[in-house]
Amino acid sequence: MERIDIAVVDDHELFREGIILVLSQIHGFNVVIDAASGSEFLRRMETSKPDVVLMDINMPGLNGAETTAKALETYPDLKVIALTMLSDTLHSLQMVEAGVKGFMLKKGNKNELRQAITDVFNGGSYFSPEILQSLAIRSLRNHHGASQFTNRELEVIDLVCRGFTSIEIAEKLFISAKTVEGHRTNIFQKAHVRNTAELVLWALRNNFLSLE
Repeated sequence: MERIDIAVVDDHELFREGIILVLSQIHGFNVVIDAASGSEFLRRMETSKPDVVLMDINMPGLNGAETTAKALETYPDLKVIALTMLSDTLHSLQMVEAGVKGFMLKKGNKNELRQAITDVFNGGSYFSPEILQSLAIRSLRNHHGASQFTNRELEVIDLVCRGFTSIEIAEKLFISAKTVEGHRTNIFQKAHVRNTAELVLWALRNNFLSLE
């Protein structure tokens, strides 16, 4: 496995130390920055260049969104994963606008942490399953960008973003799984995304979805 250099940015020392300990147990993961604040992280970036950053959202001083935006201005290839609680609704949306590649709940486990970092490192995006379930679809038919999608595609966008499989979507909409896959393909092409996580980010950025 290719080595992945990681930065952990969180103002809670015990949590930060715990996540660093977990990362040290995963082959190929290497923590190069351990920062207690956004400003400390930005200073450390001058001498260390991580591939993936695990970024706390709520921090004193520069918050996660502000820190992410400043970092990406200077290092546009940096990949940031937001560490969040389900209650961080407003700040989560700010993180999307800042350019994060995914969201992971702080209560996530080792396997989820490995998956999130690996997916984002390889150019994808990641959302914790619980976060997908918390997404609330907006009134898409009145949305200015909805005209490019059929009514059925709008229904599928809702269910795909909530993490339902094609079989589950087929059961809910009383259509075949093959038809659902066709809708998925059309939606991904129209939104210019490659997978569900990227579709979620696209939908949030374009105000198709909100976080409850």
